Amino acid sequence: MSGGSGACSLTADAYIYIFILMGEYKTARLDALFGAVSDGTRRAILARLAQSDARVTELASAFPISLNSTSKHIRILERAGLVTRSVQGREHLLSLNAGPMAEAAGWMEFYRQFWENRLAALEDFVVTKRSKDKLRSRQ
Repeated sequence: MSGGSGACSLTADAYIYIFILMGEYKTARLDALFGAVSDGTRRAILARLAQSDARVTELASAFPISLNSTSKHIRILERAGLVTRSVQGREHLLSLNAGPMAEAAGWMEFYRQFWENRLAALEDFVVTKRSKDKLRSRQ
């Protein structure tokens, strides 16, 4: 696997390199993050919190599910580090923490570059092959 060129092949060595690069801790955080955003209700909660902080009861009233179910979704978002909670008396105020999404974006960017490079190489191959085939058909 080449260090900085971005070109690589999908082999066992590449997988090991990616695993070592990310580390087990990062992998666990990404698993929690992707698991958290895999649910539509949780994505809607994040979208609501992107507008402004909210109390748990405010969020719960916006969804056709129970307060208990909303709280379970919020706990999953908290475990993923996407939501922070501050308690003031009986009020639980929730805030969006978009920081962990930057780590996921970095992970996705790696694969975007990987596939972009692979597809560019495939396009070059196809264009070159077509050119050679046209030349042969003229002869």
